Amino acid sequence: MKTTENALQVRNLIKYFHDPQTFQVIKNISFDVKKGEFLSIIGKSGSGKSTLLYVLSTMDTDYEGSLEFNGEQLTGKTQNELAAFRNEHIGFVFQFHYLLPEFSALQNVMLPALKLGKHSPEEIEHRAYENLRLLDLKEQALKKANKLSGGQQQRVAIARALINNPSVIMGDEPTGNLDSKNSLAVQDIFRNLAHEFGQTIICVTHDNDFAKNTDRTIEMADGLILK
Repeated sequence: MKTTENALQVRNLIKYFHDPQTFQVIKNISFDVKKGEFLSIIGKSGSGKSTLLYVLSTMDTDYEGSLEFNGEQLTGKTQNELAAFRNEHIGFVFQFHYLLPEFSALQNVMLPALKLGKHSPEEIEHRAYENLRLLDLKEQALKKANKLSGGQQQRVAIARALINNPSVIMGDEPTGNLDSKNSLAVQDIFRNLAHEFGQTIICVTHDNDFAKNTDRTIEMADGLILK
């Protein structure tokens, strides 16, 4: 379900760190991500890949260059505008799932949509159940998060990332805390979301096997994209 339309457009991105001394961590990079594309970003530690993801996620605004989502210019927006944009348009999946342990799987999935407040609690609950069903977790919906296995918890985190129908899901080492079986399961879920449902997915990973399963890989070194 990929299209020729861009979900994300990055132009002339430059990023410096200033502590303990000024250091250029991203060096004038430009690239596009198509809608429905499953993209991985790889590179050695210190290559700039995680910094790039934080800029793309709009959580880091201290950069030069421009960032567009679905043709909307995000560079220059206020922190409040960006926070609202993130909640509605970006889903996050991290190495650690960050579920609330005493909440059920269902409650964890519902939280971002309840915060957004665009739909009734009943509709949000229905959509949360549907997401859990999609990820083969409907039977676990009412279990507390701390009673689920690591693989199940990460699938709940993916269901949570999907709840607001985001333009893009961003993953920061999303399989880094999983064994090989659960890692493959998460890779299959992402690929299915991209190819069957047109979901745009961008993941930073150190796992070359994960990267091989994506549509395209961007490799970074010393703040540059390697050709």
